[in-house]
Amino acid sequence: MLNDKNAVANLAVKDLVRARHFYADTLGLKQVNSGDLDVLVFKSGSTTLNVYRSDYAGTNKATAVTWAVGDELESIAATLKQKGVNFEHYDMPDLKQEGDIYSNGSMKVAWFKDPDGNILNLVNAGE
Repeated sequence: MLNDKNAVANLAVKDLVRARHFYADTLGLKQVNSGDLDVLVFKSGSTTLNVYRSDYAGTNKATAVTWAVGDELESIAATLKQKGVNFEHYDMPDLKQEGDIYSNGSMKVAWFKDPDGNILNLVNAGE
């Protein structure tokens, strides 16, 4: 029923202006709606990311969005770091940490947060 349909991620934020700057300027996503509503819609690959204002912003303590970036993980992480993104470091006994990137065999992952504390990550899985 849903296996051939795109899924859309929804992220709660407290400040839409700050979120627009982070998602558009820092992450490089293109806003595809006019912004007249209390939601910002960004294009990401063949899907969209909805960013909306909520008093519950940043309360999720798990990963909210994952980007599968293939072999560009290291270069994207380095670019984000240059733009001021701080990467999260977790105690993950099954993963080997090298700087901001964790690995287990061929799988690599890096976590970071948006300004409201939503946990985002990059993984080297296929695009």
